[in-house]
Amino acid sequence: MPDFRVHLHPAPARDARELVLPPDETHHLVNVNRARPGDPVVAFDGAGTEWTCTLDRLEGKKSAVLRVLSTAARPPLPCALMLGQGLPKGGTMDDIVRQATELGAALIAPLLTTRSEVRLDTDRADKKTDKWRVAAIEAAKQCGNPWVPAIAAPASLAAFLATPAVCEAELKLVASLHPGARSLRATLADFRAAHAGRAPRSAAWLVGPEGDLTPEEVAAALAEGWVPVTLGPLVLRCDTAATAALAALRFETEA
Repeated sequence: MPDFRVHLHPAPARDARELVLPPDETHHLVNVNRARPGDPVVAFDGAGTEWTCTLDRLEGKKSAVLRVLSTAARPPLPCALMLGQGLPKGGTMDDIVRQATELGAALIAPLLTTRSEVRLDTDRADKKTDKWRVAAIEAAKQCGNPWVPAIAAPASLAAFLATPAVCEAELKLVASLHPGARSLRATLADFRAAHAGRAPRSAAWLVGPEGDLTPEEVAAALAEGWVPVTLGPLVLRCDTAATAALAALRFETEA
């Protein structure tokens, strides 16, 4: 795979023979990554389409032109993973977005839960969401993921539980340290037994912030059919829990 990747939004026509990069992507490709004419570049739209190109020329300082060699549509991963993450403090959510993108998440939803210490007004929430979307694009470039996850605006747990794509997930799991939580392997074994041996095609994880979800929030999820699942006997930081949850499910659904 070429070292240079650029993200295009809005997406060009699939049969385009030249791609003109906007100033920000031109700067990142030429000034940051030091690509030169003739270098191979892969452009992607974040929805599975990739254009294999070469850097053809620069038009001024703010516009690079790519010559398209071929176009391909890459399918999504076998299981669409969705993450509902109780909003942590500081820059931890940035890290979670990057790691979830590297693990092929399809949806990342920051949640304003009872124990979230972050409180956002509309303006700050919009800026944070834009920042997380940029972080997802950067992570997709780094890891070669042609699919950029949808980053939802911060919302309540109730709104997340009512999101249509989440409601329709074949498997809905809440990370839990409480007695009665089942192992992921046992939960997946039950699913396979009920679905002719196949793995789920979509799954959602719900992970709490620092301090975890409250018993009332867990109860609300369980009432909507979510299954409490343990991530092991150790107490994990929320960013570690999110990464471990997605990685375990990705491995189990692709094995």
